[in-house]
Amino acid sequence: MAKILQKGVSYTFRSYFELPQDTDEILAEFGYDYAKTRLQLPLTQRDIPGLDALKAQIEDTLPYVQLTSESAKREVLIAPVMMRVATLVHQILRFEYPLKVNDWLQGSLDYLIRGHNQIVVVEAKRDDLTRGFTQLAVEMIALAMDETAPDTIYGAVTMGNLWIFGVLNRQTKRITQDISGYQVPDDVEALVRTLVGILEQD
Repeated sequence: MAKILQKGVSYTFRSYFELPQDTDEILAEFGYDYAKTRLQLPLTQRDIPGLDALKAQIEDTLPYVQLTSESAKREVLIAPVMMRVATLVHQILRFEYPLKVNDWLQGSLDYLIRGHNQIVVVEAKRDDLTRGFTQLAVEMIALAMDETAPDTIYGAVTMGNLWIFGVLNRQTKRITQDISGYQVPDDVEALVRTLVGILEQD
């Protein structure tokens, strides 16, 4: 099969969203396998202060905003969840975090939090979760290139009202996409508990 990525050509993380090839074909270019299954993600059982307020804020706001733009989804649905998680785990939430590994792995990460583990979150452009997950997977590969990176790297792609998780295993060189997802606001407690569980897992 012909190579997808061309030597001497620069690709940003956003470029992978635009490529027409399937996720597994693109990840194979980096030596990674791709699979889809139901993931067993970490889930914290500790007290989560502010959870009721977060859910109420989202539910109270939704009837009065038009979520027709990416910035609206980001401000109303995604950023409040990520800011609550960052506060709970006492870690810095980085927006539009610049990262360059090489000419094929470079760009800005929409959201990044580093704790015991790290999680990168991609806002799916044009509500395309399939292409959004491809972009997410490549960003996780870029994070895995750091020698100090943990063996397991977590990520999520979201349209705001739906979140899909992925896991990268550095040892097996496999990226697995969850076949299930989290709805916001209905599953916001499970979503926050999962994000906190990932970041606090030893």
